[in-house]
Amino acid sequence: MNTNNLSNQQQIIQSWFEPALHTLKALIKKCEENLERIKADTKNAAVKRDDFKENLVLQHRITYNHAEEIIKSLGRAGRIRFLGSSYIQIKEGGEA
Repeated sequence: MNTNNLSNQQQIIQSWFEPALHTLKALIKKCEENLERIKADTKNAAVKRDDFKENLVLQHRITYNHAEEIIKSLGRAGRIRFLGSSYIQIKEGGEA
């Protein structure tokens, strides 16, 4: 029974992967535009973890704890890359 509940929680978190990645891609695109404007390498585009979490909460109306679980799960699944503890990038090949 307990493992079934855990499995359901994992499925719920994983169901948020695509909406969360869509939100992250929009934030990364803004960052890339800013880097292009100052003629910097767009490969360095990264988003602050707190900004990503805040956008998930505001756009998708979820709790901060749920947003944090989604972010952690995306990292464990290899879809995003953490740069230190503050910044996030989408992993090459980690999309879709």
